[in-house]
Amino acid sequence: MAVIIEPFRIKSVEPLFVKTPEERKQILKEAHYNPFLIPARDVLIDLLTDSGTSAMSAAQWAGVMSGDESYAGSESFFHFEAAVKEIVGMPFIIPTHQGRAAEKILFSIIGGKGKYILSNTLFDTTRANIEYTGAEGVDLLCNEGMDPALIAPFKGNMDIKKLEDFIAKTGAQNIPLCIVTVTNNSGGGQPVSMDNIKKVKDVCHRHGILFYLDACRFAENCYFIQKREPGYANKSVLKIAQEMFSYADGCTMSAKKDAFANIGGFLAMHNPELAQQCRNLLVITEGFPTYGGLAGRDLEAIAIGLKEVVDENYLQYRIRSIEYLAEKLTAAGVPVMQPAGGHAVYLDAKAMLPHIPVNQYPGQALVAELYLQGGVRGVEIGSLMFGKYDANMNLIPAMMELVRLAIPRRVYTQSHIDYVAEVIIEVYNKRDKIKGLEITYESLALRHFTAHLKPFEE
Repeated sequence: MAVIIEPFRIKSVEPLFVKTPEERKQILKEAHYNPFLIPARDVLIDLLTDSGTSAMSAAQWAGVMSGDESYAGSESFFHFEAAVKEIVGMPFIIPTHQGRAAEKILFSIIGGKGKYILSNTLFDTTRANIEYTGAEGVDLLCNEGMDPALIAPFKGNMDIKKLEDFIAKTGAQNIPLCIVTVTNNSGGGQPVSMDNIKKVKDVCHRHGILFYLDACRFAENCYFIQKREPGYANKSVLKIAQEMFSYADGCTMSAKKDAFANIGGFLAMHNPELAQQCRNLLVITEGFPTYGGLAGRDLEAIAIGLKEVVDENYLQYRIRSIEYLAEKLTAAGVPVMQPAGGHAVYLDAKAMLPHIPVNQYPGQALVAELYLQGGVRGVEIGSLMFGKYDANMNLIPAMMELVRLAIPRRVYTQSHIDYVAEVIIEVYNKRDKIKGLEITYESLALRHFTAHLKPFEE
């Protein structure tokens, strides 16, 4: 059947509030044309992120009520630990309050000046935590992943030749870690193949480099492997996940994505010495090793969510609903990242707004217009987020100029998604009238969160 049916019933609702176009214009101006600065109550459909915005299940809410809030050795921690171990198969599980806390701990220990952390594509907070230590993050994405219009099954893959060449040029002794993001968020939510993961692992182990997974969307990635990679069609998503993690020395995860939780994350690894170092830093920055910055109720919610996310009826609905939006936009001529990713639809702002140069941030201009047109909040994944400056303060643009519309899990219905498609198509039809933006304020790190912009004046 072609109809998408949500594999759940809605038990609790909250209201949405519609603002007039005139109100949205003033709200956007007061937010300095930055969607992060718009109050949530003023957003109609919020696709800023899928992180921490999921609807929890009845079972998760029941777990919240039964959470053990003991400071040390709570029963909820052991439920959490067992659920994580079943999937990742690693002996040392370290809870954190969210994924970036796991990154902060890991990179504080293994990073440092003169070191390089390699990836298929690093996301914003990951790169920031690497650079904060003085190390440098290096993206080695496959060439297919750099072409938004190209249809290929695993555009999130790391380029093995680029990996080998970088190690040969830089020296393995200067590369403490290679981390592959599944799915590749910065690269359009594109999956990574099992074959690519195995090849990256082999290269890393041959050179004595730790191999980790950034696993916040592991279940979506494994579903793509099941559907697209030869040899996996008859394997369950859980079995595929267990194989995928078996190739890694460790992983970081934000449980705010594929565990449906509103907060939480973890580090997992095989190395006992590194685990002890991480726990020592955890105690200083997060909390005791059996809660790590989380309440017992959050640990329970994560444990239950990790079991729910590998349900293939849910994953079929999840991936198909993203494809549904991408297909509607493609049929209307809107340039989107092809094929559809696992958690979001990515608009190709560079192709959609060729009249806006990259130093006027076409992605951010498109984000602003989506809010003005219909109260839809997305996020720019382009030169505002990833751009840097050269010695003369000229912009070094990002690899692509994308707008991510991240779909929160189990939150919006098909009619909401149909509305989003209508808004995007209306914006596309008047795209020639959209103007660029210029920065009036930016922070030293993660500038896209707090930057102020205004319409570019010629």
